[in-house]
Amino acid sequence: MALAITKENFDEVSASNLPVVIDFWATWCGPCRMVSPIIDELAAEYEGKAIIGKCDVDSNDEVVAKFMVRNIPTVVFLKDGKMVDKQVGACTKADLVKKLEKLF
Repeated sequence: MALAITKENFDEVSASNLPVVIDFWATWCGPCRMVSPIIDELAAEYEGKAIIGKCDVDSNDEVVAKFMVRNIPTVVFLKDGKMVDKQVGACTKADLVKKLEKLF
């Protein structure tokens, strides 16, 4: 299961030495519901190798603003606390794996 990323734990998560993947989503978003199970699978598969989480856009304005997320789902990829890649819109697991593997 993916980590819930909130404004309260964002600084700690983004400071990790591990690559970080954040899925920006909302309960009312259809495409987000398609990406959500993929994010959970990746969280299990990359446990201990990367931090993979979800950020609810409706309750974490500060984090959303930091990455200028305008459309959801948006998945951001962080390395050393900096955004190095972004995927906007629904996508396949293979698309996300390809971007995630570049972080290692």
